[in-house]
Amino acid sequence: MTRYPAPELKDLPDDIRLRVLEVQEKAGFVPNVFLALARRPAEWRAFFAYHDALMLKESGLSKGDREMIVTATSAANKCLYCVIAHGAILRIYEKKPLVADQVAVNYRKADITARQRAMLDFAMKVCLKSDEIGDADFQALLAHGFSDEDAWDIAAITAFFGLSNRMASFSNMLPNPEFYAMGRVAKAK
Repeated sequence: MTRYPAPELKDLPDDIRLRVLEVQEKAGFVPNVFLALARRPAEWRAFFAYHDALMLKESGLSKGDREMIVTATSAANKCLYCVIAHGAILRIYEKKPLVADQVAVNYRKADITARQRAMLDFAMKVCLKSDEIGDADFQALLAHGFSDEDAWDIAAITAFFGLSNRMASFSNMLPNPEFYAMGRVAKAK
């Protein structure tokens, strides 16, 4: 799973173990990131506190928008774990089995809205050329109905997952096999 051995679930501090078990119950498996980062409990807590602050709050960005940002910028950063894991979540939120692959390979040709394309243009500029962000970039977002707070969210998600991408890549964190099929076919009822 990773270059660094993940701790056993039984050896985790209670708060972390309980969160991992909640995720396991909801997803049906434990995403590797939860155990890989748990080797350093204080960093795990900080990571997931910021993750949750960005990804779970009420915002002008939908859950699908947020996962789209993660998928596109993680592809630019060549992060296998995040492209596969967040691509799976993106497919589920958007209810589009092809969208994650399209966004990861070339979001400019993906089956997404003009608003989402503008959002990803901004995210990719934050990802690759943040020193060049200027008023015109904010105006392009405004033209698609994004607020300054939405721009902050786009930038913060991009920056946070830049950290995540680098940690996953350097440690050789691999995506769980379950992620590959998620959201590709309708579940039997």
